[in-house]
Amino acid sequence: MIVTYNWLKEFVDCDLAPEELSHLLTMLGLEVERMETIGGGMDDVVVAQVLERNQHPNADKLSLCKVDSGKEILSIVCGAQNFKAGDKVALAQIGATLPGDFKIKRSKIRGEESFGMLCSERELALSDESSGIMILPEDFQVGTPLFDALGTKDTVFEIGLTPNRADCLSVVGVAREIAAKLGKKVHYPGHEVQEKGAAIETIASVAINAPDLCPRYTARHITGCKLAPSPAWMVERLNAAGIRSINNIVDVTNYVLLEYGHPLHAFDFKLVAGGKIVVAAAGEGETFTTLDGQERKLTASDLTIRDGEKAVALAGIMGGGNSEIGDGTTEVLLESAYFNPSAVRKTSKRLGIHTESSHRFERGTDVAGLVRALDRAAQLIAELSGGVVAKGMIDAYPQPIEPRVITARLSRINLVCGLSLSAAAVKDIFERLEFEIIEEKDDVFKVRVPLFRVDLEREIDLVEEVVRLNGFEKVQATLPTASVFSDLPSDEQRLTSRIKDLLVSQGFSEVINYSFVAPASCEKVLLPEDDFRVKGVKLLNPLSDELSVMRTTLLPGLLDTAVKNISFRTLNLRIFEMRRVYLPVPEQDLLDEPLYVGALLTGNREAEGWNQAKGEIDFFDVKGILENLLADLNVPGVSYSTDNLDPYFHPGKACQVKIGNRVLGSLGELHPTVQENYGIATPVYYLELNFQALVNARKPKGSAQVPSRFPSTFRDIAMLLPLEVAAEEVVRCVKGVKAPELEGVEIFDLYTGGNIPQGQKSLAIRVRYGSKERTLTDDEVTRLHQRVVDGLQKKLNVSFR
Repeated sequence: MIVTYNWLKEFVDCDLAPEELSHLLTMLGLEVERMETIGGGMDDVVVAQVLERNQHPNADKLSLCKVDSGKEILSIVCGAQNFKAGDKVALAQIGATLPGDFKIKRSKIRGEESFGMLCSERELALSDESSGIMILPEDFQVGTPLFDALGTKDTVFEIGLTPNRADCLSVVGVAREIAAKLGKKVHYPGHEVQEKGAAIETIASVAINAPDLCPRYTARHITGCKLAPSPAWMVERLNAAGIRSINNIVDVTNYVLLEYGHPLHAFDFKLVAGGKIVVAAAGEGETFTTLDGQERKLTASDLTIRDGEKAVALAGIMGGGNSEIGDGTTEVLLESAYFNPSAVRKTSKRLGIHTESSHRFERGTDVAGLVRALDRAAQLIAELSGGVVAKGMIDAYPQPIEPRVITARLSRINLVCGLSLSAAAVKDIFERLEFEIIEEKDDVFKVRVPLFRVDLEREIDLVEEVVRLNGFEKVQATLPTASVFSDLPSDEQRLTSRIKDLLVSQGFSEVINYSFVAPASCEKVLLPEDDFRVKGVKLLNPLSDELSVMRTTLLPGLLDTAVKNISFRTLNLRIFEMRRVYLPVPEQDLLDEPLYVGALLTGNREAEGWNQAKGEIDFFDVKGILENLLADLNVPGVSYSTDNLDPYFHPGKACQVKIGNRVLGSLGELHPTVQENYGIATPVYYLELNFQALVNARKPKGSAQVPSRFPSTFRDIAMLLPLEVAAEEVVRCVKGVKAPELEGVEIFDLYTGGNIPQGQKSLAIRVRYGSKERTLTDDEVTRLHQRVVDGLQKKLNVSFR
């Protein structure tokens, strides 16, 4: 919000210097972000009088003038043609700095010396346009600084308001705060409207078809208007606030908006069909062209102002080009209304329109003060355009809004403030803020809050008002009391950190993606329509269409991250995410939110280098990463199955991770179609684990075992078996021989093709035998080894090579 020092002083008697006033506003919670002096540092621009104007001897379009600066007679070269000898003009003397950091120096122009510059309004930033130098009134005294003579020297304050302080989006609102702090009264501008025309009811009518979106609508009619430029004082104040002057009628609506903080709109009444105003929702798909020339497509949730035939304005946002004030306007219908903040905010956001009007309506305006703003604007329009105001006004107010009544306890105020204020002091603060005390009993106040304070809803809000007006600086600093205790992480928290550390130690980087995904993400990872994960929860107010559904799997987010990295030529990726997914539960409102670990790999196994073998990541790299993780977490008894794989995995290159019938997760290469959907050319591998299943599968770590002092013996077995028999079954069969001397088994060779019969594979295992009590004899090992061989032949029907 931008206000000026002189404008504020019209509403409140304040003898504070601008710097002191800036500090006062900031301490009231209205932080002054910028303070600028209009005409400051320009005292070298003075009122001067042209004594002589002669033709420049060396230039046809230049004049050589003798100018009285009040101190001396100066020779000035000037190119303007709109002045004569005897005129009083604005002279920028040598050393002056004009707006735009333009410094005036002694110069020689076409052979003649010039000791200053005669200025135009544009060069002094007093106007956007000028046709020549500035001609001043004859009664101005020569030698007086120009801005002192004009009375336009002022200070501009730019206040950074928090969204809840809608009441201070006006000069009156800021003045009201100053008056409350200084204990003074606000001088509201006079607005006695001279009504001379016919009764307004015979001219126009107003109907509100959506009272929930527009509780109140008022209007006045002015005829006999004549469009003209606005007076200088109004233009200067609008310019100071960053608003461009248009004409005397439109400028009045902007001026009163700044003054009272209540938006108004002026219609060319001749363009309002039937003289009717109807406040109603737009038709679904209706198009409407706003004042900026843009055609807008409306929905049934958009509130419009309509005449007897069509929409003429977007309520609270912008008027329409079909009813705007133009050169031929002579009759004006002036609107002052209150619109529902959420309705204005919704339409403004959807259409991407932000105006001074919508900015205020979105935050809440004063429904009780809109008549005052209407009368003020009607009075000014009549004065500046020569118009006549019709008798009476239309005030459609079907459901009056009552002010809030809030109870405040003195004990609570002092407890929160850390002060010892008396009831009289608190009462005085409330009255200075224009609050009405309707009851005071046992140091408990019942306060009726004025409607312009839309931000006050609870007792704590009144406590804040007391602190603000009493002075934040009077609140003593105290140290809070707190109990110190140790909050050790839970087992699950430690396990979470441990899993992340293990993955990072194997070259992974953690990523954190949004919990929201695009609706098409499930389709891109090939989940069928009947999969429960496709029915993700949709957000009511999404950030965008691409982030509108709660994720049911980590895979789409990791793939999106991989695509972004690959686009920046980071081709060797190991990334993981440990986050929750949001799964719908049939016939329940609450979601299941399990924690999952998702890891994605693509590219080469090692970074490229002369001393590294080049090879792409494969299935066994991912399986090895999983085995390291399970071993560290002490999750024994894991098996792998190719049943019930998710459709986003490559058939034959993926598996489930299980303990008994419980599924821990899955791993493998992603389906080529998934990779194609994401535009990834190289194979991508994915590992997914259910965190809670890992927690449940962990076993307590036992004590360390002392290694045997006696040597072990190794026996190898090479066998032929059908391709469909998993190597894991062979290992399980060997371990099924219950003997303490059987210390371990491992697979060291797998071969197919060549001389191996079709449909079979060659598998070689190495069995380790040993004892902690003695060295086993050859006969003992042979007998035990024969039991292993017999078991394999009997259970798996293998043949030995």
